[in-house]
Amino acid sequence: MVRVADVVKIMETFAPISYQESYDNSGLIIGTTDTEVKGVLVCLDVTEEVLDEAIELGANMIISHHPIVFSGVKRFNGNGYVQRIVQKSIKNDLILYASHTNADSVLGGVNSKLAEIINLQDCKVLSPIKNDFFKLVTFIPTDHFSKVSNAVFDAGAGSIGNYDKCGFATDGQGSFRAGEDAKPFVGSKSELYFENETRFETVFPKYLKGAVINSLLNSHPYEEVAYDLYELHNYNYKVGLGIVGDLKEPMTYSEFIEFVKDKLHISAIKCTKFLDKKINRVAVCGGSGAFLLNDAIGSGADIFISGDFKYHQFFDADNRIVIADVGHYESEKHVKSVFYELLTKKITNFAVYISRINTNPINII
Repeated sequence: MVRVADVVKIMETFAPISYQESYDNSGLIIGTTDTEVKGVLVCLDVTEEVLDEAIELGANMIISHHPIVFSGVKRFNGNGYVQRIVQKSIKNDLILYASHTNADSVLGGVNSKLAEIINLQDCKVLSPIKNDFFKLVTFIPTDHFSKVSNAVFDAGAGSIGNYDKCGFATDGQGSFRAGEDAKPFVGSKSELYFENETRFETVFPKYLKGAVINSLLNSHPYEEVAYDLYELHNYNYKVGLGIVGDLKEPMTYSEFIEFVKDKLHISAIKCTKFLDKKINRVAVCGGSGAFLLNDAIGSGADIFISGDFKYHQFFDADNRIVIADVGHYESEKHVKSVFYELLTKKITNFAVYISRINTNPINII
């Protein structure tokens, strides 16, 4: 039996909730974690048509990119589509889960998929997050070093870029005196004791704090485990908004725009004036990415693909880059395949469906 908690764990191992933006509302919106999942429908937006589709398919869990509820709903009187969707979901025992800006921020997520669709190479996060790491320092009896350090690594600590199990160790002596109520692993009560210990240092992202510390405490032989946590100000280059990458071969702006239209299956793109050179580097951000324009320029990108640029924001390109506004829906609709591939690889004993509903509220005529 697969429960909502199992599906949530898969989603949040891939895109931890802690990586969502402060304004966001990702996570389990309607439903309880102990409910059995009979089927999952993945979509970009939750609409009343999507609810009907899930009911028809027999899928009782809907995983969307955009949360149906961003801020508090104060009334449930059916006045407005958000209230109607919430009411109908509860009435039909549908579970609603959203993975929004956290899915934008992880490698393999929305922006990585967009970069993949347009064949970008050597991709990197455009705007990596900062202050995402803790450094753990602890002291382990030398004979137990391998057991404890491996437990900490298995919990996810020690990953730096393309390397894992990264740590540093120095040998020394620790001292302690056990009180009358203590149950010392070594030494005797009321006597000062010295033990050969290894100082162990490693790093981990903040969202793994609980798992890493629990692994340390459960594997360490001491009754009282000494450890320090230091907040680091390094960048996490694996997490952040936007992606920048290179084309296999340079293309003219006209060639590339036609290429993007074909790959995204769209008929029109709003662009600033083309520059007098070929495109080598491309920055992308699904959804509303105007806030990353300076990052795109700083990355050396020749063109920035995103959506929802306002009229005056197009002037900010200032002949330093070309803005290509492909549309919000058009730049994120592929998120359905991201969620589908993730779930079908992890769970095989129930159906996962991709919504066939076009939820784009904008019509280009």
